[in-house]
Amino acid sequence: QVQLVESGGGLVQPGGSLRLSCAASGFTLDYSATGWFRQAPGKEREGVACISSRLGSTYYADSAKGRFTISRDNAKNTVYLQMNSLKPEDTAVYYCAKKSGYVCSLREQSFDVWGQGTQVTVSS
Repeated sequence: QVQLVESGGGLVQPGGSLRLSCAASGFTLDYSATGWFRQAPGKEREGVACISSRLGSTYYADSAKGRFTISRDNAKNTVYLQMNSLKPEDTAVYYCAKKSGYVCSLREQSFDVWGQGTQVTVSS
């Protein structure tokens, strides 16, 4: 069974950090790009970051550049999103997703397997 499970969300103060994890099962992350997306209340889901293990490349939305880092551990079949300098506007449900291909993009139509999401709340 192909599955993605996110973890690591929670409540953090502005300026704080969180690391999200996305554990894959039923497939190997090596052969697909993996992305992180988020959806804030009342807003559309948006792409945050993508990593291609096969190409050794990463791609970030402007909102994530300089603050977020996507990485992977192939041995654990897990992708991470390190989020630093968090802002209240980063509050959202964060999803990881597997792309049907190994070239990164943030077009959610290109992603065919999604996790259940993890809540991130940035508030004082």
